[in-house]
Amino acid sequence: MITRPQLHWFRMLFVLRGSVLPAIAPQLLGVTLFSALITAFHGRIWDWKVSLNFVPFSLIGLTLAIFLGFRNSTSYARYWEGRTLWGSVLIESRSLVRQALTLTSDPDAARQLAHRLCVFVHTLRHQLRGTDPAADIAPFVDTATSQRMRDARFKPAIALLIAGEWLGEQLRLGKLSPSLALPMENALSHLGSALGGCERLASTPIPFTYSVIIHRCIYLYCVLLPFGLLDTIGLMTPVIVCFIAYTFFALEALSAEIEEPFGEEPNDLALATMSYMIESTVLEMVGEQPLSPRPVNDGYIQT
Repeated sequence: MITRPQLHWFRMLFVLRGSVLPAIAPQLLGVTLFSALITAFHGRIWDWKVSLNFVPFSLIGLTLAIFLGFRNSTSYARYWEGRTLWGSVLIESRSLVRQALTLTSDPDAARQLAHRLCVFVHTLRHQLRGTDPAADIAPFVDTATSQRMRDARFKPAIALLIAGEWLGEQLRLGKLSPSLALPMENALSHLGSALGGCERLASTPIPFTYSVIIHRCIYLYCVLLPFGLLDTIGLMTPVIVCFIAYTFFALEALSAEIEEPFGEEPNDLALATMSYMIESTVLEMVGEQPLSPRPVNDGYIQT
């Protein structure tokens, strides 16, 4: 995730880091060179003069813009839903620790719950990114729990089960009455809903056909565009084609980047930073400092 102060309008024109320009530069350069070549040969392919005007490109461009707008809106909706789900994880984690501290008289028990919630948060992040959580959860688990997590296929679900076992233990020991345990169980259920929502986003991409149609149409449009502009604007054709191609290529690249919000690209969600924040706030509530190292950010890019 890119977090940086608002730049001056002139500096914004030349920002490269965090933009999609480096990713689309080869395609953009290729289309511009092709357009310059078509301009140099006056729109001729050998002895055939390709005669096109701008009218069909206006109609196709409008349709393509609608498709791109739909794709971009869908991708951003997935991105924002992912951020909302992680926001609910923060809210419910705080609520659980607060309830454990205020509804029970055992600070050590509340500390155990805070540690188990940290395990849940870190295993959720690693499952979404396909990485190993062993190093991050090691400070919060004993040997038996570590082995249990190592053997689990769906580690966040097991971590949530372990947090539920804590609640059951408090009930059996008489430290919580059933009426007081109910809101805590509801909070655990909300964490389960957030887990399911994240898994749904991670395992259900936008239908591939949409990507194929938009990708083909963009490239075909940009390749044919010089023939439609040449007779009207002449030597300015490569410049205008480059600008239009940049618009379409950039929107397509950005949509593809944010449609998977849990990745590690610059515009994806900063899961490591959010995990550290959740760990910090729940441990602060029980009087402890964070046990995980602070994520190292790459300038304005949070991971």
